[in-house]
Order: sequence, then C-alpha cells, then structure tokens
Amino acid sequence: MQLELKKLLLDITTSIESIDTYLGKKRDFLTFQKKKMLRRAVERELEIIGEATNRILKIDPDFTISEARRIVNLRNWVIHAYDSVDPIIIWGILNKDLPILKEQAKKLLEE
Repeated sequence: MQLELKKLLLDITTSIESIDTYLGKKRDFLTFQKKKMLRRAVERELEIIGEATNRILKIDPDFTISEARRIVNLRNWVIHAYDSVDPIIIWGILNKDLPILKEQAKKLLEE
C-alpha cells in the first residue's frame, strides 16, 4: 500500500479515536445535543474523515472502504450546509457507522 494511503487511513483512525475521547465512555445524546463545542469538535473530526476518504478515492477509486461516497457526502454536508446539520443524524452515524469504519481502517492499516 502506498505511503500516502496509509497516512490518510491513519488520519481517519486518529479522528475516530478523537471522537471516542470527546464522547467519553458514557455516550449520552442529551449531553451531545446540549454542548455546542462538543458537537462542533465532532463535526470537525467528521470533516477530516471525509476529506481523507475523498483523497483516498482520488488516489485509488477502487479502494475498499464501504460507504466511501457517503462519507465524503457527509463531509460536504457538514461543511457546506452547516446550518442544517441534524444532531440526531450525526449521533446515528457516530454509533452505527463509525465503529464499522474504525475496524475497516485498522484492518487496512495492518495489511
């Protein structure tokens, strides 16, 4: 695997780990919803994940990250439609999709 691809995968895993740290062991939606700084920090990490995924796809359009296009679309939504970002949707992504991406990125880094 190209060094640049590994760097981008590392960026993705680092951002996911940062989100996990921000949310803590007691993941609580009401706290997430109330704390603007927490939501903004998470959104920034999602932007990084989306940008890294976009760069990966530019290097290798057939790279195996499931839902890659959806990840990039999320990044675009958070950046360009910042005023319509729904915390409920973000929360669902954090709890359903991010753990899957985390495992995929770790496995790809181990190859």
